[in-house]
Amino acid sequence: MSSPVLDVSARKTVAYQLLIDGIWCDGSSVIERRSPAHDMLVSRYQAADVALVDRAVAAARRAFEQGTWRWMSGKDRASVLHRAASLIEQRAEEIALLDTLEAGKPIAQVRGEIAGAIDIWRYAASLARTLHGDSYDTLGQGTLGVVLREPFGVVALITPWNFPFLIVSQKLPFALAAGCTVVVKPSELTSASTLVLGEILTEAGLPAGVVNILVGTGRDVGAPMVAHPDVDMVSFTGSTAVGRATMAGASNSLKKVSLELGGKNPQIVFPDADLDAVVDAVVFGANFNAGECCNAGSRLIVHESIADDVVRLVAELSKRVKVGDPLDPTTQVGAIITADHLAKIERHVSRALAEGAKMALQGGRASFSSNQFLTPMILTGVTPGMPIAREEVFGPVLSVLTFRAIDEAIAIANGVGYGLSAAVWSRDIDNCTTVARRVRAGTVWVNSFMDGASELPFGGVGQSGLGRELGRAAVEDYTETKTLNIHTGPRTGWWIPRE
Repeated sequence: MSSPVLDVSARKTVAYQLLIDGIWCDGSSVIERRSPAHDMLVSRYQAADVALVDRAVAAARRAFEQGTWRWMSGKDRASVLHRAASLIEQRAEEIALLDTLEAGKPIAQVRGEIAGAIDIWRYAASLARTLHGDSYDTLGQGTLGVVLREPFGVVALITPWNFPFLIVSQKLPFALAAGCTVVVKPSELTSASTLVLGEILTEAGLPAGVVNILVGTGRDVGAPMVAHPDVDMVSFTGSTAVGRATMAGASNSLKKVSLELGGKNPQIVFPDADLDAVVDAVVFGANFNAGECCNAGSRLIVHESIADDVVRLVAELSKRVKVGDPLDPTTQVGAIITADHLAKIERHVSRALAEGAKMALQGGRASFSSNQFLTPMILTGVTPGMPIAREEVFGPVLSVLTFRAIDEAIAIANGVGYGLSAAVWSRDIDNCTTVARRVRAGTVWVNSFMDGASELPFGGVGQSGLGRELGRAAVEDYTETKTLNIHTGPRTGWWIPRE
């Protein structure tokens, strides 16, 4: 028996404050967030300004320089992270509902994201205990080399609206495991679950000032955080355009910058592939999270000998994708985040059609509890030079391109500025390994798509960003190395006579 559709008709708007130095406080203005799927007022946030950014960064600096967090044992930091994971688990349904209402995401999908986030927090806790430096006892008699890994300092984390809780969980626990202190700015469209996380961390025993959470726009809060002279590192997830601005804003003080940006991710399909698996993965890749996903499989690069059959099968399955109320556990595609973004998706499609692309599946606007829904769309006749084949649409739109030889497929895949992820489908190991090695992407799936694990690094190349999240190196990214060159015995040199 399927779960019932959640009823939120009697739900009251929740008001949230900012977290600075362990105290919940008011901001300088108020931001209201309405659900894109239900057009109901969901949340009311206190919003920060530059003065509050200064306060939050100062709190993080004090906590780093004068507090206990950076000097705690890995065991003790891990204990806090484990308690946080358990508290997230206890409040998982509350967090899932918030992300569903604010982002328009299907509730079943968000529940999976929260489960994944819990695993990440527990994985990061394990890294807090295993983070280590190095030693060199091979430098000769009287010399010992020790390499320390020290927390980077005060870190600004800026997270997007499309995976509100999951993405903050790909950053924050690793920064904390390393001993850093943090100022977090979630998207002003989807801040509630991150603020609940602030409550959880306080309850878990995190010292005051170690994590500070500010709500606000990029102009009012994000840019001042990035440029702040007392912030040592910035980790940003969002669009490539804003990523460029982030790097520029951080350049004056030469901050370390980690960027997880956009993607135009290909799935390359050879004639010998398992077409049942391919079709399922292509429909999933194009429409997961309504296509509002940096990892979306928005380009299907398929061998011309099977292209017609694959497109027909993908279109048939796409018609069965359930678009509708995100509170219905059977819904697979929810609402688009804003009306402006929906219109932007439509402009991408209109331009492609004007340039000669054809609609293999006529999707478009659909009305349910609001007017912010799009059904899946498939475009054929797309050529590599078209903007629809090169630019991130961030909606449920699949562009189909064809190839004859493997070199052509790889050239098409690499012919964009992005390099986040890719997939190759073939029973021929030579095809798979050749594509996997030659396609420029941070992740390549072989006969699969959008699988992942806390242990596996994630990030892109080129216009898709800098650095990696997840994996063993994630905690190291929030550290810097210090070399100790230790001399033992008598010192000899220019001015000390030798006996």
